[in-house]
Amino acid sequence: MNKMVMEYFSDKEKGGKERIERQISPDVWAGIVAHVHSLIASGAFGKSFPETCPDGAGAVGTNENAFYHALKAEIPDIEIPFQTKKSHDNYFLTAEPYAPNTFVILDLIQFCYIHAAKPIQRGYHDFFKHYHLSFAVEKGQQEFREKINRIFSRNGVGYELEESGDIKHLASPIIGEKFETFRIETGDVVLDQILEDSRNKYFSTNRNSHKEAVERLWDAWERLKTLENPNNKKDSITKLLNIVTQETEFRTLLEVEAKELTRIGNDFHIRHTEIGKIEIERVEHFDYLFHRLLSMILLLVESRA
Repeated sequence: MNKMVMEYFSDKEKGGKERIERQISPDVWAGIVAHVHSLIASGAFGKSFPETCPDGAGAVGTNENAFYHALKAEIPDIEIPFQTKKSHDNYFLTAEPYAPNTFVILDLIQFCYIHAAKPIQRGYHDFFKHYHLSFAVEKGQQEFREKINRIFSRNGVGYELEESGDIKHLASPIIGEKFETFRIETGDVVLDQILEDSRNKYFSTNRNSHKEAVERLWDAWERLKTLENPNNKKDSITKLLNIVTQETEFRTLLEVEAKELTRIGNDFHIRHTEIGKIEIERVEHFDYLFHRLLSMILLLVESRA
């Protein structure tokens, strides 16, 4: 019998949470752990890591030791058993909710997705009091994906597990949907490719992807500024801004912003690696810079279309 997929009343009335959280909280982590444990207990990882019937009649569940050994080999930073609470050095203190690094959790999710399969009871072995199992891989992976994405959605987590097994980073709702579907046709093949590189890196969950996305976007900015006059960048950007608007106040605002974006690219450790450049330390800061410059680029590109 299929489990009921319920839409919560709060989602119907208020809509779901914005998917903007970059870090997986201890509460979300505890929910993921609970689900993985339930799958181990049900035998859902038994196709890859089978606990076999002593009579040799096939899989009867998940071999937990084999599952954890394989997991640890592929994700060395994972703690086994999974830790959802930790205490400080002072053992008198109460243990507090805990979650490991978000990238470790996302790697775990991908590992589980690869090996998940829906266990199907195909015969009861009366002597050993267990069922022999067969496995529906696609169904098991679909149910796992839906469960994880439901947890993410309910908690506003900005990641999505895709059918391919990749984890997609969801962009800020302010501009993400537009950038994700935006057809890049500037008339300049090189610029189009740089923007495409930046987009792919932004939606990747690679540890360095946000930094690289910002770097490529600033590369795109420098090339974009030459489109109207390759031999004179100042004249070229003037022509670009004139295409956007002739209204004096807004035109002045855009010119100030264009100069400031260029200064940011020169002064911060984005495009240049010289000693003395200002380091950007947090992924949220890269996100801010990314969205700030992207807004300008999209405005200019769409105005030229």
